[in-house]
Amino acid sequence: MKRVLLSFLLLLVWNNYAQVSIQQSKDDNDLKLSSLPYYSFGKGLGLTSPDSLFQLNIRFRMQSRVTYFDSEEQSPAYDGQIRRLRLRFDGYVGNPKFLYVIQLSFAPGDVGEYQEGENVNIIRDAVIFYRPNKNWNISFGQTKLPGNRQRVNSSGALQLTDRSINNARFTIDRDFGFQVHNINEYQNRFSYNLKAALSTGEGRNITGRADDGVALTGKVELFPFGAFTKDGTNFEGDIVREKKAKFMFSGAFQQNNNSQRTQGQLGAYLFDTKTTQSVLLDAMLKYQGFSLMSSYMSRSVSDDALSFNPLDATEFNYVYVGNGFDYQLSYMFKNNYELIGRYSLQHVSAEIHPFTPHLKQYSLGLTKYIWEHTFKLQTEVTYNTSYDFNQSTRNDWYFRFQVEIGI
Repeated sequence: MKRVLLSFLLLLVWNNYAQVSIQQSKDDNDLKLSSLPYYSFGKGLGLTSPDSLFQLNIRFRMQSRVTYFDSEEQSPAYDGQIRRLRLRFDGYVGNPKFLYVIQLSFAPGDVGEYQEGENVNIIRDAVIFYRPNKNWNISFGQTKLPGNRQRVNSSGALQLTDRSINNARFTIDRDFGFQVHNINEYQNRFSYNLKAALSTGEGRNITGRADDGVALTGKVELFPFGAFTKDGTNFEGDIVREKKAKFMFSGAFQQNNNSQRTQGQLGAYLFDTKTTQSVLLDAMLKYQGFSLMSSYMSRSVSDDALSFNPLDATEFNYVYVGNGFDYQLSYMFKNNYELIGRYSLQHVSAEIHPFTPHLKQYSLGLTKYIWEHTFKLQTEVTYNTSYDFNQSTRNDWYFRFQVEIGI
């Protein structure tokens, strides 16, 4: 009897240890969740209960910026603001296989302008994970969908001060629902990840707009030469200076049935629902300080992109349909300065071109990394050209200085 009891106790201890070791090492409280990647140089502020049944990790980050604008149609002006102010909590309760992530935003650019009848957008992420082993993540709640690479990456892990114009128009962003991720990453051999999501299709913090449509999202990520060092797909630039060339190609597709908004999970509300399809392709190459990224994004609609007010035919809006390409090249010098260039091209469909222009954008940036992506100084100059339906063009540019800091 004693031997049986001793064997049972040893098995119980081993099982509890195995559960913990699957999630994180003894000295690492980073959760590294595949559906919510974020860049971290340190480990934040962590608290673990004496019985190890509860863990809380706290992080914050802030972006402060000043921008000088010069447009053909307006007088030059400058703007200073806190662009992003985020507070994040993550950890587990009871068992390290059951995880949670909460991320709140407080800056005006994050929350957005107050609109009567609409919810305040303070909650960015509120999601529960079940991770039975290192290969599977299952989540329920509100968080980022498995979309284009630049959107999935944290805004704190960008090389330039903001994402591209195509990301602003064609991304699928955050949503509420279920996600399942199968992760198969190995350092020096072929690797792949499979990700799927079933979500409402309405975006974040939406209530009172129930319908019978859902969004279906699927994504495949391929790593022919093995996974990037330190989860290098989750941040821009080769700040770790890959000793061997690393390459990633990914493709995602979403069908958003009965979407109520002009950009799927984002944008103004339509007068009727539309079913949209999004295609998102990404490629990334890093080697010895060089980084090359390229992406293609598109949105199409199953029927007419225009949406008319049934009570007033002169009032209408439209689904933002079209496609765009981004090309981004950078080099990381040994003194931790990085030079970045980006070219973006955006074409809207012929149906909506009378109401919105084609766009081209050129950006050149210089970043000084003090504490990798968690503390950096960024400068950027960007030149935009708009091509209207009547063949006229409009040019504008801006210069920006930004400081990112966080834990």
